[in-house]
Amino acid sequence: MLDFDFICKRTTPSVAGIIYTFGGQFVSKMYWGTSETLLPVYQSTDKAFAKHTEVDTVVNFASSRSVFQSTMELMEYPQVKCIAIIAEGVPERRAREILHVAQKKGITIIGPATVGGIKPGAFKIGNTGGMMDNIVASKLYRPGSVAYVSKSGGMSNELNNIVSLTTDGVYEGVAIGGDRYPGTTFIDHMLRFQDDPNAKILLMLGEVGGVEEYRVIEAVKSGRITKPIIAWAIGTVASMLKTEVQFGHAGSFANSQLETAAMKNKQMKEAGFFVPDTFEDMPSLVASVYQQMVKKGVVTPQREPLVPKIPMDYSWAQELGLIRKPTAFISTISDDRGQELLYAGMPISEVFKDNIGIGGVMSLLWFRRRLPDYASRFLEMVLMLTADHGPAVSGAMNTIITTRAGKDLISSLVAGLLTIGSRFGGALDGAAEEFTKAYDKGLSPRDFVDTMRKENKLIPGIGHRVKSRNNPDLRVELVKEYVKKNFPTSKLLDYAIAVETVTTSKKDNLILNVDGCIAVCFVDLLRNSGAFSAEEAEDYLKMGVLNGLFVLGRSIGLIAHFLDQKRLRTGLYRHPWDDISYLLPQLAKGNPGSEGRVEVNL
Repeated sequence: MLDFDFICKRTTPSVAGIIYTFGGQFVSKMYWGTSETLLPVYQSTDKAFAKHTEVDTVVNFASSRSVFQSTMELMEYPQVKCIAIIAEGVPERRAREILHVAQKKGITIIGPATVGGIKPGAFKIGNTGGMMDNIVASKLYRPGSVAYVSKSGGMSNELNNIVSLTTDGVYEGVAIGGDRYPGTTFIDHMLRFQDDPNAKILLMLGEVGGVEEYRVIEAVKSGRITKPIIAWAIGTVASMLKTEVQFGHAGSFANSQLETAAMKNKQMKEAGFFVPDTFEDMPSLVASVYQQMVKKGVVTPQREPLVPKIPMDYSWAQELGLIRKPTAFISTISDDRGQELLYAGMPISEVFKDNIGIGGVMSLLWFRRRLPDYASRFLEMVLMLTADHGPAVSGAMNTIITTRAGKDLISSLVAGLLTIGSRFGGALDGAAEEFTKAYDKGLSPRDFVDTMRKENKLIPGIGHRVKSRNNPDLRVELVKEYVKKNFPTSKLLDYAIAVETVTTSKKDNLILNVDGCIAVCFVDLLRNSGAFSAEEAEDYLKMGVLNGLFVLGRSIGLIAHFLDQKRLRTGLYRHPWDDISYLLPQLAKGNPGSEGRVEVNL
């Protein structure tokens, strides 16, 4: 409706506001051409009409269940002169009650089961006219000379098309709906058109069922209607069928010979209506009547205005493939736009059907491919091994202290994660980098150790505070055992074990620790699983994917520490004084250059 307003060159919208009793918003954002406008939204009819005293027409989009009550409420307001009821399936008894009250109050009802009405060049109510390209094709953005009334909403669009091709266009069009008891009938609108000097030709599209067309016939015979009427009653095919047929509309059923389409067409033709022999002849007949009116000077064709440009919604234009736009983000790992969520192209239902586990999900989202099962299980193994390392490490302590300060889970988790760096958790990336660089250079294990010592560097992934060669870390043993058994090859792990032999000969606790073991095994996975090219393996290591493994795994433990502290209901933590060395500078008395200084004796 607002788009139609815009192409008709209205300066303000024809829609004043929206009544939506279930809504909580105060405005609704709508397009006005290529820009946007705000329409007020009211939760009560009282407030809406109190604010908009000039409004006299309401389009009721309520469902068939609630449309009776809402329409009866709308008719209580004296300013309301017209109500269009869009809903289909309104019970006949309710429709008759609405009609009875409307007639007493002098209110025009369009519908039920209507698509609305249209006043080309001015405004439209409801959905009539179809989409904007159809409205422009039918030249409904400016008024013509032909006024029509139809029972069918779909056939209204056909009339718009016929009239635009054969005349100067539609002056007004109304679809009254196909129910047995419409709020207004053919005669109501035909009389309006007769009294409107701008409506030069009248067009009526009836159908089988009912007798409303005969009221128009009587008006013509009595001289109440004098303008030329082109008419047709749809449903002449009924005479070819062996049994009585109920057509699409509730009222399109002939209860007598008088209600058949064939009889209506015959009677209208005899009364002086312009009636084609078949509906296929309708366009030529309309064109003929129009040309007669032009020759008589009743209709003066106007100069055709420029065709307005149609603003198109971005989403619709995109769907039609009419535009292309650079995106702000790119995602190559997941897609939630369709019926089913996709992980790297794999539907979520298949993720569960194939039971790929969290390692499989990681392989899809992190590496955009399905890794072999042994690789997925290795990823899960790393998560389990790195999940927690007790409450004394810095990440756990930060999480615990933040939790005890009363913060929420996310804040406490982030406090712990922010400690991950080169000294805590960073050994994985560092070990992967140093061991890989030495191996690729062809350095022997001893040369590698000597080189690091000459550069005064510690070897990441080597050394443990408690564990030693005689007291091995069982986590390392588990990883080595799994990799030796399942990986196609473990060249870098073998190299790291050889380096460990050199370092432990110097000091017993300079063993390959769990961080170093995981790091070198992960490099073996990237390089030798067959799933990655050499360039991809190098890129993933540079991206810091090993840090990602540690962060993901350790988050499990940090959350556990948060829950543990909450469960224990521990209070605010304050570090004990006797665990802090207070070494403050002493302020000397009488030092040279101390003039002007204020000294405080404590």
